[in-house]
Amino acid sequence: MTSRAAHLGMWLWAALVGLSFPAVGLLSELPPMLLTALRFAIACGGLWPLAYWADGFRPAPAAWPLYALMGLCLAGFFGAMFWAAHHATALSMATLYVSVPLLAYGLGRLLRVEQPAWRLPAILALGAAGALALALAEARVRGGAMQLGRGEAVFFAGCVCSALYPVISKWGLNTGLLSASAAVRTFWSLALGGALIGLLGLLVEPAVRLGSMRWSDGLLLVYLGLCSSALTFWLMQRATQVLTPGAITAYGYLVPFVSMLVLFLRVPQSLGWIWLPGSLMVLAAIALLLRHDAGGGSTRA
Repeated sequence: MTSRAAHLGMWLWAALVGLSFPAVGLLSELPPMLLTALRFAIACGGLWPLAYWADGFRPAPAAWPLYALMGLCLAGFFGAMFWAAHHATALSMATLYVSVPLLAYGLGRLLRVEQPAWRLPAILALGAAGALALALAEARVRGGAMQLGRGEAVFFAGCVCSALYPVISKWGLNTGLLSASAAVRTFWSLALGGALIGLLGLLVEPAVRLGSMRWSDGLLLVYLGLCSSALTFWLMQRATQVLTPGAITAYGYLVPFVSMLVLFLRVPQSLGWIWLPGSLMVLAAIALLLRHDAGGGSTRA
């Protein structure tokens, strides 16, 4: 796969993730870990035909712990997001989420899947500033407020998990422990993560509360499972073959940009100059990232 195809896939990833945050907010307050396990099960069902017929579907014994760790990273992020959606403000979550690319770069340096350079961290810092500006603009339009509390702490832990996932994936690919198939890597990380988080959910959460799930919750869960879990993480795993964790997670800066566009469609009168600085910084960061990659600034490791 070419670097250009990987970047195009990550543009689609950003659009899907950006649309998933409003969808999560529409869900009823249900047990977050069990909800995450159901979401992963739906995602695995969608990925099964692709993964089963791919080469290396059955992992080697040494790969199982790595897949389990990747699965825990996914479960940690989504479980934190489901829980924090009812205990933290949207602005707080959006602000904390901009830390993911810089966290991924730092963790990638520790595992030596990122090159020591100043350009990529500078690009990530520019994107973080732009995404933060967009989050603050949205808060001003919607009347939200930034706060720090238990919900924000839980969501930040989820952000660390999100940053660690592509780092472990890249390290596993570089060492030859993980399958070359993006579908296989996504399937097993979701399957093991879903099993582990589901078991923990059964131990600590009231499973009976799932009985209060509405039909609208079920439809949203199917959408989140297929589009915001299976497809987005397949796109991320696909990009992992040619891009580094920092470059991949930098597309997270487009998430508030997508939210802004959705807001314009729903509330056209919210369009104003307040959105311009953040939008320009985010788009400039992505353009510089593409140029950095094309110029051999090396997204490969």
